[in-house]
Amino acid sequence: MEQKISTSIVSAFARSYHSKNSSIKVFDDSVAYDLIGKEEYNSIGENMSKGIRFFNPQFNGSDAEALRWIVDHQLAPTPLGRAAYCERMLENAIKMGASQYLIFASGLDSFPHRQPDFAKSLKIFELDLPVTHVDKQQRVKKAKLSEVKNLTMINADFTKADWGITLADQCNFSSNEISFCSLLGISYYLEFTDFERIISTISQLTSDGTTIVFDYPEEKSTSEQSIKQRLLAKEAGEKMIGNYTYSTIEKMLERNGFLIYEHLDSDQITQQIFNCYNLANPDHPITAFRNVNYCLAVKKIVDSELTVRF
Repeated sequence: MEQKISTSIVSAFARSYHSKNSSIKVFDDSVAYDLIGKEEYNSIGENMSKGIRFFNPQFNGSDAEALRWIVDHQLAPTPLGRAAYCERMLENAIKMGASQYLIFASGLDSFPHRQPDFAKSLKIFELDLPVTHVDKQQRVKKAKLSEVKNLTMINADFTKADWGITLADQCNFSSNEISFCSLLGISYYLEFTDFERIISTISQLTSDGTTIVFDYPEEKSTSEQSIKQRLLAKEAGEKMIGNYTYSTIEKMLERNGFLIYEHLDSDQITQQIFNCYNLANPDHPITAFRNVNYCLAVKKIVDSELTVRF
């Protein structure tokens, strides 16, 4: 594991590898490879396969088999599962009236460049650090991807409070329209107070009926997968410090006007998201990380008679 690469790039690599090498797909990211590029894709794959002893000291097989094992067991479960779940829920939210899609810590999220028909009328906002936006824009240009007319990129540091003001000042963002907010892969790297501050700001800026979806680690898992994940993040300079419980998540959401609509633990994620893939690939199934959960919450709707509808 000599090459230092960000977790965002590793996630994009995992999505790309899965899309290129799986006939039955958990999640088909047809653009991730373009954003990474052939040279970097091959370099990451080679670097990962050489590090098989880090992931699995007892492994015996070829470099190609080693890479497949690493992707299926270590790299892919989280980015594939949460992306598949998020975009399913996005489609449902649009049917219920959502017209704005806010992608927090967007990184190399490729949704704007592979929009399905159901999303064509959306206003899409990517929120991330300025350096991340610059990197992505350079990759988009290098890959010669088409301009996305319904996309707005917003500079945001979620450990500070001013990102909400920047979003509110966007002329095409409306606090009166229903939004769908993706906060994938964020909770792991933030203290609980910082994560709640994001939820609170979203609540203040968005209308009733707005949906948020996020994944979070429930307490600090001691599974081999989770330990390796934290070490990978540390190597990339991205320390995982998040540590939550269902109870604290539920109370935090209630304090900020959100009610949990759906909550999935690792077993439920494996069954709902990976079942079809695993039935087709019994020799190398993909399972969700232990103690990682998905949460879908909706901002309470209060009518004129002050009764809550949900």
